[in-house]
Amino acid sequence: MQKMTRVVLAVLAVAGTTAAMAQSSVTLYGRINTTVERQKDGDVSTTKMVNNSSRFGFKGTEDLGGGLKAGFQLESGFNSDTGASAKTFFGRQSEVNLSGNFGMVRLGNFFPESYYASADYVSMHNHDTGPSSDALYIDPVWLGAGKVSQDRTGGLGTGNKIAYRTPNMGGLTVEGSASLHEKVLGTDNKTGYDLAANYNVGPLALGAGYSQWNSNKQGSLRALYTFGQFTVGGYYQRNDEVLLGTRNNFRLAGMYSMGASELHLNVGRANSWSKIADSAATQYTVGYNYNLSKRTKVYGYYTRINNDSNASYGSVSAAGNDFSSVAVGVRHNF
Repeated sequence: MQKMTRVVLAVLAVAGTTAAMAQSSVTLYGRINTTVERQKDGDVSTTKMVNNSSRFGFKGTEDLGGGLKAGFQLESGFNSDTGASAKTFFGRQSEVNLSGNFGMVRLGNFFPESYYASADYVSMHNHDTGPSSDALYIDPVWLGAGKVSQDRTGGLGTGNKIAYRTPNMGGLTVEGSASLHEKVLGTDNKTGYDLAANYNVGPLALGAGYSQWNSNKQGSLRALYTFGQFTVGGYYQRNDEVLLGTRNNFRLAGMYSMGASELHLNVGRANSWSKIADSAATQYTVGYNYNLSKRTKVYGYYTRINNDSNASYGSVSAAGNDFSSVAVGVRHNF
């Protein structure tokens, strides 16, 4: 009888441990994305192996009961061409969150949702990474990841943020965040604000974003529509900067899918800043992806940025230089 009792207790203990494990989960994920490119900066051409925002991370959730969940996400970038790690190890993302029927509260370091609601959403050919990424989109709060294309200082980056995301309301979600200034003596940093809305209904996806830091601000509107094998979309951005003035930025993107193949075309145009003459630029990209599986693709593209004499968008060494690249690469998600 005692032996049977011990067996029953052991089974219950194992069952209890299994149940506890089932209530929480941790996932390792990542992306390795590398290209070989022939780049041209003005009149200088070079052949390079290029990292396209490779990364790895951990994310997990714990079921706290009553519909409440705790979650976290830690994400680090690295150079896939050299193996070098990022200067800030979890600089891409380091957040903890609580979610439930009320929505989600997020704390930590993460990219602004206004960017995902506009520029990233229509960058379909290579997930807005590497030299073919959108060089014309500028966020006054987020000064990182190559997204600033003019000579500017300041901003708050992606850290020290608190955000609230609504639950899905018939296809609509809204997220607002504040990037706390954590002011250093002698600086004039202010809290940065970011707001994003996404509405998805059937083949139509709409988005809007707004962000502000000090007196610098931007607003954007985005639409994407899928019909048959075609997906078309675009966004409009309006910037208002203290040092640079105002400008308009547009981008159109299209994709045609044929089985494992994808053909991509996008073109963007940033008008001149009102306080800087001849600072306009045009960017266009033609790309082809072949999906070997759901996680792995091989691809190629040609991208070009035409800068006016006072514009320095893209990876250029001097204002007025044009930039172009012909690339072939492999991307693997895990």
